[in-house]
Amino acid sequence: MFKITGNEIRDLIISLVVISLGFSILYSNHNYSSIIGIFPMVLIGVGLGFILHELAHKFAALHYGYWAEFKLSPIGLIISLITSFFGFIFAAPGAVYIYGYNMNDRENGIISIVGPITNIILALIFLVILLNLKTFLLVGSASYIIVGIVAYLGFSVNAFLALFNLLPISVLDGTKVFNWNPIIWLITILFSGFLVYISYTGGLNMLM
Repeated sequence: MFKITGNEIRDLIISLVVISLGFSILYSNHNYSSIIGIFPMVLIGVGLGFILHELAHKFAALHYGYWAEFKLSPIGLIISLITSFFGFIFAAPGAVYIYGYNMNDRENGIISIVGPITNIILALIFLVILLNLKTFLLVGSASYIIVGIVAYLGFSVNAFLALFNLLPISVLDGTKVFNWNPIIWLITILFSGFLVYISYTGGLNMLM
């Protein structure tokens, strides 16, 4: 049965606000007065990416008969904020903790990969929106600019979250995916890396 506890809702909201603030600091390029304007737009991309990423883990774990619950990490929240001031964000504000016995590498790998896959799908959706702005909105209009920035940030944030979580570090999804299927891990991390490369080298040009 898919159920979100009150504690999970609280932890998800706190984590969402903190990690959105971290990404806002990161994208402000040290122009901290712009954070207030950036934050609401970052919140959309991070909100979808972070919440759906964690719920994907939870749903997959429940599918295999395990109990799963998201819990925030106070240390992870602090690290997320501190690192955002240095041009990178260690985006690990919490995790879905899974309770059960006899979980094999395949189950663990699938439960782990659904999070990054969710971010990849969201990144592609935002990218499609970005590439088709001129079809639906008047170039240079306020709506064109706002939707464009939101789409770019949503694309960039979700591409980053996918790549970051696929890193083969013990606390992240990458190690468990690699232990299950190195080929799938390699394909997904390379594709995520490609999306991140696009977002940092040509994403804004797509608006022009």
